[in-house]
Amino acid sequence: MSLYHDAVRVLEEYDGGEALRRTYLDHLANHPDGMWKACDAGHLTASALVVDPAQERVLLTLHRKLGMWLQMGGHCEPGDATLADAALREATEESGIPGLTLLPGGPVTLDRHAIPAPCHWHLDVQYAALAAPGAAPAISDESLDLRWFGYEEVASVADASVVRLLERTRARL
Repeated sequence: MSLYHDAVRVLEEYDGGEALRRTYLDHLANHPDGMWKACDAGHLTASALVVDPAQERVLLTLHRKLGMWLQMGGHCEPGDATLADAALREATEESGIPGLTLLPGGPVTLDRHAIPAPCHWHLDVQYAALAAPGAAPAISDESLDLRWFGYEEVASVADASVVRLLERTRARL
């Protein structure tokens, strides 16, 4: 199964936000290249909120280009077999934490956001990745900083999309 077909399957099975789910499926139906950064109309991305449930905290990255505290994530790559693989790869690369595992149940939420041209939209499929208690992150080239934040601190440093992702992750934990 190709990454494109996996994305369609994941979105068809996703239980939440019917209008946004339909937007993603329509995008893929109209853009066979909609998984890739080269798609001018926008493309799917995969991300994961790294969570340490034992210590009730999340790891956020200070994004190098955007200057915002965000979950780990980014573009799909040809070697990604599934959206879950892409999200886990991105979370591992950007956090520097080996042994992350995705929270069961598929994507936690979807978030569509505008980005500068030539790509116009990121259609982000958002997962949650579980870190072992005491996991030590290592900053990658894509981050200015990495920092653990208690659940209650996230709203004071991150935007509404990260807060929503955390809320839905906590509900699933």
